[in-house]
Order: sequence, then structure tokens, then C-alpha cells
Amino acid sequence: VMLVIAGVLLVVEGRPIFYSQERVGRAGSTFRCFKFRTMHRDADQMLDELAEITEAAGALFKIRDDPRVTRIGSFLREHSLDELPQIFNVLGGSMSVVGPRPPLPSEAATYNEREARRLLVKPGLTGLWQVEGRSDLLWDEGVYLDLLYVEHWSPLLDVAIIARTARAVI
Repeated sequence: VMLVIAGVLLVVEGRPIFYSQERVGRAGSTFRCFKFRTMHRDADQMLDELAEITEAAGALFKIRDDPRVTRIGSFLREHSLDELPQIFNVLGGSMSVVGPRPPLPSEAATYNEREARRLLVKPGLTGLWQVEGRSDLLWDEGVYLDLLYVEHWSPLLDVAIIARTARAVI
């Protein structure tokens, strides 16, 4: 699946096919998080212009119909396929399969004491926040779900989240 996506991106969008970004992991350590590129090459430069129209509360930046996202990128995001390269982060040990989403350093810098508890575990490819509503949740609701996971972790909870993720993607 990853080879097909990489091939389509290479032919239609050109290089680069991957996008990496610094993220914050367990205990505040930083790492490079990998994704398939879903935005135009100049997307990072456009961020300042769009910052004032974010639709998310808290530290999160979200725009439902983000003009920086390409047509193929929209499809990849809708089906969570853009995050498949994060399996390399899991294999490298900076991420887990299940856990809170990995925040940007600028997001983590604004965390209060409660929100910072999300950093007690490795971030994950999927998590309660992702299977319970993704972008449709308010910031506080997502943080609540991440903390619920952190405080009540079990192997059975991980299996349940993975099953719900597979169902949601399919």
C-alpha cells in the first residue's frame, strides 16, 4: 500500500513524497515524525497567513477545508493513509502503535500541567482521540480522551483501539 501511494504521489505531485516534522514524544523528547506529503510544497510558509482562521481551540491548528491540501492529500487524510510512514517511527522507538497524537513543539509549549500529562507515554499512530471523533472533537474533549488512555492503559485497551481504528479506516 505504501509503495502504491508513494508511486502515485511521485507521478502526480512530484517530490518530495514524504514530509517530516519535529514532534514531541514521551517526557518531552523530540523526534522527526514521518508522513506522506499531503500539502503543496509551500504549505509551511502559508501557515502564518492562515493562523488567524484556525477552527480548533487550544493549542491545535485545524482548518476543515485547508487550501494547502492537495487533491490526493485530501483522499489520503480522509482515509488516514498519510500517516502510514509513521510505522518507521514505531520501528525506531519514538512512537507506539497506540497513544496520544504527537504534538508540535509549539503546541506542547502551551500545555498546562494537566495537558502535559499526555507526554507521560509515547505518542501513537492511533488513539482514543482518533477513534472517538478525530477533528470533530473540541480540544478539551481530545485531551480528556488522551488522559483517559494515559491513566487507564492496558493491553486490552490497545487491542480495542486498534480494532476500532481498523474498522474506521476500512
